[in-house]
Order: sequence, then C-alpha cells, then structure tokens
Amino acid sequence: MRLDRPVLQVALDFENLSRALLAAREAVEGGGEWIEAGTPLLKSEGLDAVRELKKAFPGHRIVADMKVMDTGAFEVEIAAKAGADLVTVLGAADDDTIAEAVRGGELYGAEVVVDLLNVPDPVARAKRSAELGAAAVCWHIGIDMQMAGKTPFEVLGELARGSPLPVAVAGGLNSESVAAATRAGARILIVGGAITKSPDIRAATQAIRRAIDTRTEVATELFRRYGPDEIRAALSKVSTPNVSDALQRRGALHGLLPRLKDATVRFAGPAVTVVTRDGDWAKPVEAIDRANPGDVLVIDAGGGDTAVWGELASWSAHGRGVAAVVIDGAARDIDAILELGFPVFSRSVSPNAGEPKGLGEIGVEVEVGGQRVRPGDWIVGDASGLVVVPRERAQEVANRALDVLEHENRVREEIRRGSTLSAVQKLERWERVG
Repeated sequence: MRLDRPVLQVALDFENLSRALLAAREAVEGGGEWIEAGTPLLKSEGLDAVRELKKAFPGHRIVADMKVMDTGAFEVEIAAKAGADLVTVLGAADDDTIAEAVRGGELYGAEVVVDLLNVPDPVARAKRSAELGAAAVCWHIGIDMQMAGKTPFEVLGELARGSPLPVAVAGGLNSESVAAATRAGARILIVGGAITKSPDIRAATQAIRRAIDTRTEVATELFRRYGPDEIRAALSKVSTPNVSDALQRRGALHGLLPRLKDATVRFAGPAVTVVTRDGDWAKPVEAIDRANPGDVLVIDAGGGDTAVWGELASWSAHGRGVAAVVIDGAARDIDAILELGFPVFSRSVSPNAGEPKGLGEIGVEVEVGGQRVRPGDWIVGDASGLVVVPRERAQEVANRALDVLEHENRVREEIRRGSTLSAVQKLERWERVG
C-alpha cells in the first residue's frame, strides 16, 4: 500500500444504516477520504451497509471493519463482493487465517488490514503481518479501554518506526490528538466519534483534516477522554441522566428531592458518609469539619421525619466549600437554605429538629435512597436527582457519561433538522420480540 499523504478514515459505528449514510455524506463533504463500515454497523445491518456505502461513494475506498478471527478467505471474499476495498482481520488470529484472508482478498481486489487490538507485541506482529501479505496494520485502543483513560500514544511511535507496513491508528482521536498521531508516524488516521457525534459533521471533519495536514492541534473541548485527576471536571459537564445511562440505567438515589433555588445547579464530589438517628444532628454537623472542599455529605438518617440539617449547618458547610448535602431524612429552614444557594437534597422537610446526642458514625458505608454509598464514592446531583458512582469506576463512568452526552448532541441535531426521536432511533425496528 502506497500512501502519498496521511489518510483520514471516518469510522461509522452506528446501528442504523440511514444515520450512517447521512453522517458519511457530511464527512465526505468535509474532507473524509476512506469510509469505514464499523463493526457495530456491520453486526446491525450486515454487508448491505458496505453495498450502500459503495453505491453512495463509488470514488472512495470502503473499509469493512469485520475483525475477522477465522475463515479468513471466506469472510474477506464476501466483504469484497459487497464492495469493500479493505477488510480488517484481527492480529490475534492465527497466521493461517491472516494468510488466507490475504489470498481471498487478492482474488477479489480487497486488501487486508491487520488490527493489533490487544496484541502484546505489536511491532513483531506487524512484521509478521507484512510477511503474510497484509497491506497495513492498525494500532487500536478499543472504546472500553479508552473509557479507562488508555490512549494509543505509548506504543504508536515505536510501532510506526518498526513496522514495514503503513500504520493506521484508532482510539478516541479528535482534532487535537490526531495531530500528535500524525507526528508519531501514523499514515491512516481513523476517527469515529469526534466526527460522527458532532452536530456539525462537515465542520468537525474539516477541523480534523486541517490538523492532519498541518500536524498542528486544533483546540477542542469535545470528544476527549479524562484522566483520574479530571473526574470532577468531566462529571461537571454531564447531567445525572447521562451518568445513569453510563451506568446502564442504574445508580439513582430514589425519593430524595432537590431543594435548589437554581435549577441549573450541578455538582459532583466524593462522599463523606454519616449514619445517624432520626433527629440527631451531632454527627452530620461534625462531618462538616472532616470534609474537604468539593466533597458531598451523605447522611443516612433512616428516612426519619425529624430534621438533622438546617440553615446553620448549611452556612457551615458552605463556608468549608462542601459541594452539597444529601439526607435520607429531613431538613428544615428551607427558605434560608434556598436564599443561601447551598444544594440540599432530602427525603422530607420538617420544622422539628432533634437533639445532638452523637449517636452514629462518620466514614462508614451507608444506605441512602435505596443505594449503598461508601466513603469516596462519587455523588452527582442536579435538578433531575442524584446518582452514586462507585469510586473504582469513577473515571470510566465519567468518560462514558460524556460519550452519552455527545451521542445525544448529534441526535438532538437530527431532530432539529426535522426528524423525530422515534425515527432517528428506528424504535419499532429494535423493539424486543416476545
């Protein structure tokens, strides 16, 4: 494979062909060169996706991301007959599978790209792929790996220097990181979400093409992955519904209502947990002094109806920089709390307060709103409610929630253009049978 300049390959990881074709048209107008029928699209629509893409874009190379693992010649043959110019085969496949895929491609005019996803020695595998007749290799960091903060850059430069074949790269590239990938030696830049999730796909593609051509970052706040020290920043950009979707529609704390003056308030922070008795406000107030700025107090008061929190506690927490308080029990002085603007969520409101007896503990696992909350678990809140994110998954879930938001941004744009949610998602087609 000879490439005169780095190529921009647009990955169409949709479940519906109609949306994929719309995105492809806009991407081609913006400078996209190779068009990839992504694995989700192929699994959803079959090789008809390749046929339709080839029909719509006869002058562009069509990539079938088959991720072939067995029966190499047969799977490459059927993809080539459907119109694929390139077909991916997993580097983890047996040598015989890769060799057969290459032979099948030669018969029908398709080239084989070996995907090095999760291959332990990518340079060695690239060299062996060249011996077997592959046209290129792809260094690929999968989406699930990206959500944990992994990027392709640790290996990419070494692979580009050591591979006898052109190197493609895929792994959450956007208009900033694609420039670094080009400088590292990648010849095929595979971009999916940073193009296909954009409300303006044409402009997004143009920005990425410009970054490739100039090898200079085009700044963006979108389509990036956040590291372990950026969890709060990531979660501050998303809603609790986004977070719940990222948790497979789980994690919501039920029955705790927001006492918010400003419906646009959002917060996210690690939990400082408290268990107390109904009306006993000693431990909740003591916990304020143990909290760090940005923490969220989470109080298990057993769902009682005697207040364990009020105006003075809110002033104290506000002064310490506490992000919010969550109470499975009662709060009072709501008018003053609203005026202060300190976020309080409680199961109920009551003017009655109890006595500070000190019965309870700070820093133990609690159950609030039907969910277990441990010290350090992340609490995300807004006008829609509350979600708890396990601390060991916080970085991953934050990135997944951003991915949910970005997908919604594109759907919102398609609805704005005159479609409907049902039409965009093809709901009737995907309804469960039986």
